[in-house]
Amino acid sequence: MDTPTPLYLTRQIRAIEAAAFQREPSYAVMTRAGRAAARWLDGVAPGGGTLLFVAGPGNNGGDALVAATMLHRAGRAVRVWLLAPPERLPADASQAWHDACVAKVPTDILPPPAPAAGMAPYVLPAFPPRMSAIVDGLLGIGLSRAVEGDLVTVIEQLNHAPVPRFALDIPSGLQADTGVAQQAIRATATLTFIGAKPGLYTGQGRDFAGTVSTDDLGLPLPDGVTAEIMLNEPACFAHALPARLHASHKGSFGNLAIIGGDAGMCGAPLLGARAALRLGAGRVHVGFLNDAPPAFDVQHPELMLRAASQIDRAAMDAIVLGPGMGQGTRAQPWLDLLNAGTPRTARHVLDADALNLLAQARTPPHLNEQDVLTPHPLEAARLLSGNIAMVQTDRLAAARALSKRYGAVSVLKGSGTVVAAPDGRLAINPTGNAALATAGTGDVLAGMTGALLAQGMPGWEAALAAVWLHGAAADRLVAQGAGMAGLAAGDLACAARAVYRELVELMQGSPGL
Repeated sequence: MDTPTPLYLTRQIRAIEAAAFQREPSYAVMTRAGRAAARWLDGVAPGGGTLLFVAGPGNNGGDALVAATMLHRAGRAVRVWLLAPPERLPADASQAWHDACVAKVPTDILPPPAPAAGMAPYVLPAFPPRMSAIVDGLLGIGLSRAVEGDLVTVIEQLNHAPVPRFALDIPSGLQADTGVAQQAIRATATLTFIGAKPGLYTGQGRDFAGTVSTDDLGLPLPDGVTAEIMLNEPACFAHALPARLHASHKGSFGNLAIIGGDAGMCGAPLLGARAALRLGAGRVHVGFLNDAPPAFDVQHPELMLRAASQIDRAAMDAIVLGPGMGQGTRAQPWLDLLNAGTPRTARHVLDADALNLLAQARTPPHLNEQDVLTPHPLEAARLLSGNIAMVQTDRLAAARALSKRYGAVSVLKGSGTVVAAPDGRLAINPTGNAALATAGTGDVLAGMTGALLAQGMPGWEAALAAVWLHGAAADRLVAQGAGMAGLAAGDLACAARAVYRELVELMQGSPGL
């Protein structure tokens, strides 16, 4: 891809719509959305049965009505359930309902779900015979809180139907800006209109949205609307990947030290070091904090193992602090070396216990835009003096707050990892899967990030590349049958190297690693 995919917040989508409404009637824009949905559904929804359109009380329901009418006219078997009084629909959705009635689309008007649970549970009618799919047009992108009352029951019943579900614009119940959902339509695929939304890719979005497609409806961006968030794709970082010139030598690709491995935790820095080696760092040193560091790594004797006190910090281009480090007296001096006024040339990755020590520091150490923090949500909560709920309620805001507070690039790990820069840039990572939910995968990511920093990549691009490659390696391993359950962190390094090699060859047109 030449350019990364922009992600738009709800207020920006509304601004694009408002500009379009100045050029053409709003119902013409709804018709564009309905036509796009009909075309998409004709390609992805299984044939041979009835498509059940579930339309809500707003314009998302209007989009569904337009699509249903177009498919009905084209000969597809459809049925519409309208969960709203027709006379209370907004103008455009009302026009869509009128057109559906004129076209004799099979419809049922159902009682609107109550905002609070009633005395009797809300029960949908029997699904149509030979129903092949459900099309979700219940709620749109304006949702900013959890669904309540009868809507919860409606969504549960739709989710239990033994057919695929296809969401228009966003799965109902999922918040477009944050990816937060307590109860939402679990879609097989989603067609989102005008522009992709961040909530489709982070938080619960990955679980509810399924495969995401975008149709811009042919609407241009008005002046003043610029994407603040990008989908993390190779176009974001490929320009900064280290070149591998023929006359290179090991010194060309940096010295990296990984510091950690207190008693009983020697495996953590080794996992990071092995991954760093596979991602091209010229020399990889491992400094152990325990009293009896291993003499060498049987799997990779190329790694240089020693006591942390023997690491020549001044000779390092990048240092990873934290894997297996613990929070004892032997760990704290390494964080103290980052204090303002202490000369240093190495870029730093702070992971695991280094982040916990950072959260406890009375005076935060001096970090900059070439340093990278890699917290999971609990570590992020500690760094922000908050709690996990605060972080997960708005992952974008949390990642941005981390970068602003500490002056470094932050990588907020989790489903749809968020990368933030101190200057406000944000990216959401689309690669990776649940196979990464196992011990040690964070150590691997820290080592990969350190390797790219040691080779001279800027902090922002190094973090983006490492996160993307880390997730893509897990995707490849799962596709090859290694997971979801049972993938070991140590499996990632070689898979990441293979993906990296192919990426370099594809993006740079030259032999990769």
